[in-house]
Amino acid sequence: MPPTLLAALSGLGLGLSLIVAIGAQNAFVLRQGLRREHVGAVVAVCAVSDAVLIAAGVAGAGAVVSAHPGVLTAVRLGGAAFLAAYGLLAARRALRPQVLDTAEGTGRTPLRTTLATVLALTWLNPHVYLDTVVLLGSIAQGHPGRQGWFAAGAVLGSVAWFSALGWGARLLRPVFARPGAWRVLDGTIAVVMLALAASLVRPLL
Repeated sequence: MPPTLLAALSGLGLGLSLIVAIGAQNAFVLRQGLRREHVGAVVAVCAVSDAVLIAAGVAGAGAVVSAHPGVLTAVRLGGAAFLAAYGLLAARRALRPQVLDTAEGTGRTPLRTTLATVLALTWLNPHVYLDTVVLLGSIAQGHPGRQGWFAAGAVLGSVAWFSALGWGARLLRPVFARPGAWRVLDGTIAVVMLALAASLVRPLL
């Protein structure tokens, strides 16, 4: 196998392994996909953000982040506060089924609010920096001279995953035609968000 292809496939595999997991960002993309609400914008923000972070990690920003733990501490606290607030909102939605509506075009959230939320879920999450910038950036250095191919593979994995999650969610719409299914989804999102918030604060206690 050509070294460039090996580097690209390694980046693709590692990129997918880091993002294909239940988390704040994925949960939000799934919910937007189910509602068919600003899906393209949300997918674009997630994919572009990942591309920027991956490029920064491969370029060596991971070493800079590791050398300044105070930056990660500040992001950790801000991210925990945001995730906790979002988790409480999801819990409230789960307890109020009248606001859980799959009908396209009803109760749509403004685009600016949606973009602000997905940007916060992406950039206020310290795990993004630890996984994408530090871990992925470090492993990329194991492919000297081909870090660009490694980064390209990781970016491809990110674009493919968020596109599949956002636009593929519509296949589940028949299931979520029932308020009870939305209650379960939002309840799960609430648990995940609050658990992530707790995990961010725990190391600082």
